Amino acid sequence: MASLFQGVGALTPFSANSNSYLLPSRTTRSLSLSERKGRIFVVRSDARVSQALNSGARKNELFITNAVATKENSAAASTPSKPGHELLLFEALREGLEEEMDRDPTVCVMGEDVGHYGGSYKVTKGLATKFGDLRVLDTPIAENSFTGMGIGAAMTGLRPIVEGMNMGFLLLAFNQISNNCGMLHYTSGGQFKIPIVIRGPGGVGRQLGAEHSQRLESYFQSIPGIQMVACSTPYNAKGLMKAAIRSDNPVILFEHVLLYNLKERIPDEEYVLSLEEAEMVRPGEHVTILTYSRMRYHVMQAAKTLVNKGYDPEVIDIRSLKPFDLYTIGNSVKKTHRVLIVEECMRTGGIGASLTAAINENFHDYLDAPIVCLSSQDVPTPYAGTLEEWTVVQPAQVVTAVEQLCQ
Repeated sequence: MASLFQGVGALTPFSANSNSYLLPSRTTRSLSLSERKGRIFVVRSDARVSQALNSGARKNELFITNAVATKENSAAASTPSKPGHELLLFEALREGLEEEMDRDPTVCVMGEDVGHYGGSYKVTKGLATKFGDLRVLDTPIAENSFTGMGIGAAMTGLRPIVEGMNMGFLLLAFNQISNNCGMLHYTSGGQFKIPIVIRGPGGVGRQLGAEHSQRLESYFQSIPGIQMVACSTPYNAKGLMKAAIRSDNPVILFEHVLLYNLKERIPDEEYVLSLEEAEMVRPGEHVTILTYSRMRYHVMQAAKTLVNKGYDPEVIDIRSLKPFDLYTIGNSVKKTHRVLIVEECMRTGGIGASLTAAINENFHDYLDAPIVCLSSQDVPTPYAGTLEEWTVVQPAQVVTAVEQLCQ
């Protein structure tokens, strides 16, 4: 099963003058070990391109519920302080996973190539050597089977992390996730807890084709009993990973394929984020922009243009896709009275549709204009790069939407 490891940055080109976001490196399983250990391109939170090597660390416990950036430092939205160490997003996920496996012997990992190969995007690299083949279990190419095995393991007291090599492959395990993972706590009358984490790469990559460009948030959001979160920075990737593992509820953690090489400084101290809180990326006064995952960076690119045009947008990374943090969202709506939702999910039945309904039901009296939702087009993602870009929301569309909302 040839897996694709992309040495990419935070996102696709925003506009004609944003070529600094393009990273050409692409590595496949066929490369030699020395090549895989060589330099890799990274994009920092401030959009500077550099090269880096792998790193990792861990320390004491601290519970941090939110990460708020100021207007002056909005690009480094979730970095709480200067001290710490720099990690790529996939390394931050690995560090959080490793810390939890050290802390709790019931934590285990299973999935295709998660063992000595280290996972398709190297999130589990080195863990099989440290913890052994039983705690980092390579499985056959059988998503329905090993997802069901993980659910059964969770019922008997373990805390499994199931990795989908690509989130689109987990459609093969939809029966297990919907009928068992989400419902067994209820259907057993509370006799069983299902403390499982299901995670993996998804979203529109770079010419990965329709089947490998799925956004499964819309598929899973209607399943009762499941929590969903989406990471967007190394800081919140590690914090959400640790929180998901410690949760007694089944959690689906969405990771975007184009964010794995995003680099950021994170604290040396141990921290755990809340699974149910949004992140205030940029405070503002004129309009509330709600987004998550990769679209956070498209929105922040658009925000620079909007500020130059005299607008003051408030940007919120909702992070928790189920349930929504309506406290943070509501306070913002009450302040700005205008809402723009930007997502990579499909328009029909997507996260944006559910978020629109929730805001209208709870904060309709505070709105001065109809909610605007920018979503991906309801078409299979084309392979051709130019067509692929047309199907996904771009920063220029965000700028236009804000201008129309604020008229």
